[in-house]
Amino acid sequence: MKALVHKNQKGLSGLVFTEFEEKGPKPGEVRIKLVTAGLNHRDLFVMERHQPSDPPLIIGSDGAGIVEAVGDGVNNVIVGDKVIINPGLGWKEKSDAPPEGFEILGLPFHGTFAEKVTVPAENAVPKPAHLTWEEAGVLSLAALTAYRALFTRGRLKEHQKVLIPGIGSGVATFLLQFAKAVNAEVYVTSRSEEKGQRARKLGAVQAINSNEDWNRQLDNQKMDLVIESVGAATFNKSLDQLRTGGTIVTFGASAGDQIQLDLRKFFYGQYSFFGTTMGSSEEFNEMIQFINKHKIRPIVDKMFDLNQFEHAFERLNKAEQFGKIGFRINSQSD
Repeated sequence: MKALVHKNQKGLSGLVFTEFEEKGPKPGEVRIKLVTAGLNHRDLFVMERHQPSDPPLIIGSDGAGIVEAVGDGVNNVIVGDKVIINPGLGWKEKSDAPPEGFEILGLPFHGTFAEKVTVPAENAVPKPAHLTWEEAGVLSLAALTAYRALFTRGRLKEHQKVLIPGIGSGVATFLLQFAKAVNAEVYVTSRSEEKGQRARKLGAVQAINSNEDWNRQLDNQKMDLVIESVGAATFNKSLDQLRTGGTIVTFGASAGDQIQLDLRKFFYGQYSFFGTTMGSSEEFNEMIQFINKHKIRPIVDKMFDLNQFEHAFERLNKAEQFGKIGFRINSQSD
């Protein structure tokens, strides 16, 4: 089969579109013929973590396709089922943190940037009927991250005010859509006027310029919840927007890992601060039910063929997208 394989060199220079051995499912597994797959920033990080001395690896975490083979003992799916892939491996029940041994598809196990992928049967979840293949293929990792950040960790409720700095990424657009679905008031920041306008069309109350005074632009309104993924460049600005007793949740640090925190201001503010990554299978199933109930459709930025991977990763690396970037793999009518 054809696949995007990372080998011999770190970074994007080690990624090649090539032939790779196809393997059948073991007991408890299914093999899926992939129709589409989605890119995540994790894929960029994986190419730095995967060492030249490591065996060749098919990267990629998100995907959707059709079950074409099942291993012994599988009874939750059958050949021909249309499925999306839950990329989380080994985290079943909702908990404060993932258990030891939790992994994500695409490292250390082969991922979805290939014509076929083999996964545990429990990770093959029925594709929401209202989604196109392009939408289904880019859903899982970003949507699950957003769902846990908002509802498990942030405990967002109807009519609360939530701030999403750095609108435009896949997770950020899901955060906006999910928060709007429960009638929260959503505010966003961006350096891009175009991205701010698109966020307002999706229901954001206000989109402010990240480079200007946030307090002035928000007219000193305070937020119940901030979902922070930018990092050092915005963290303290985000914290300044919280109401007394408010909550800040972080899942990323694209603009720097290290922050300076005024502890006295923090404890007098009675703030809550949570970290989060991905989510459990229980939360994944809750998220799919939520998407089905509210008929939420992922914002698809642009789709590429697998052999156009360099263009796809360049767009992701430059943060040019609004929503999710994906790959078309095998043709299939909806």
